[in-house]
Amino acid sequence: MTQPVTDPNTDPQLVMRSIIQRIATGPDLSKDISEQEAYLGLKAILEDRIDPVQAGIFFIALRMKRESMEENKGILSAVHEATETVTADVDEVLDIADPYDGYNRTLPASPFLGPLLAECGLHVVTHGLDKVGPKNGITHRHIWEALGVPVDLSPVEAAKRLSEPSLGWSYLDQASFCPKLHDLLPLRTKMIKRQVLTTVEVLAKPISGRLKTHFMTGYVHKPYPPIYAELARHVGFDSAVLVRGVEGGVIPSLRQEGKYFHYHDKHAESHVDVNPADLGIAQELRSVGLPDDLPKAPQADEIEVGVDLKAAAQRAAELGMAALRGEQGATYDSLVYAGAIMLHHVGKADTLKAAADQVRAVLDSGKAAERVK
Repeated sequence: MTQPVTDPNTDPQLVMRSIIQRIATGPDLSKDISEQEAYLGLKAILEDRIDPVQAGIFFIALRMKRESMEENKGILSAVHEATETVTADVDEVLDIADPYDGYNRTLPASPFLGPLLAECGLHVVTHGLDKVGPKNGITHRHIWEALGVPVDLSPVEAAKRLSEPSLGWSYLDQASFCPKLHDLLPLRTKMIKRQVLTTVEVLAKPISGRLKTHFMTGYVHKPYPPIYAELARHVGFDSAVLVRGVEGGVIPSLRQEGKYFHYHDKHAESHVDVNPADLGIAQELRSVGLPDDLPKAPQADEIEVGVDLKAAAQRAAELGMAALRGEQGATYDSLVYAGAIMLHHVGKADTLKAAADQVRAVLDSGKAAERVK
């Protein structure tokens, strides 16, 4: 029987050999590895010390047997260690992480939470990348590129934007804050299926506040809230909001009851049931749909987005800017909903309804649009 690796100085090749022998033995015999082994395995992969075939087996075998919490923590620790981290010159930072693989059925409104919440007094960083599977969809980067907003800032440059009174928010790309992880994109494309990196990369935590750092992300499947909450505590987020959102993003459905989980001061998470009607939202649409007139694009499979990404991002950018200037519609309501959840969470409003009213006042003033630069 292969023994667990306990010495961190063991040759990475031997570490990976031992790991694969235990995690890739079928549905009944595969065994979990320790947090330390998961950390050492990914660390070796990030340092390009493991053959790509073995690296692919490592990720797929973990996924097939289902990653344990200890394995998730070890993988996240390796990602965080490889991340260039910066403390911004502000007391508190809100880290918003949408799915890195983007949107393929809707136009995302969530990128515009950055300037909106900055106008509400928060300091916001959003992050992502250009393209990754399985969706290869519309990402924050695409939308900011369409608007001419800087998307290739260093972590230091992005953190500086958070402390500038006229900005207060920034986008940061994975290629800048964790290039070793970004270098795995070709391998991830070849693997096709979602794997553990899809779960943990949103928790890299590149920019922190001097006193507190808050985390906001979305999910679809029920098992994920306790996983994300535990990982957020593990990497040091002081509080977190985990929204059951459209396409796994941070914005709930606009036309039906939903829920989100949250914790404060790294305590245990609890859930909140929400109804858009209680926030004054009366939408027939579930979210911001893909317009019918967008140019079509070939799809590698049924998961990938079937429209031209550049055109879709441009349309999302136009709708987002219109909402920041007070134009009502599904994008406006999306920002009201998610913005209210976050403002209430950090104590900027006593109730969700009061938070929603506060967000509407900011949108109607048009001032948030002036922060998009």
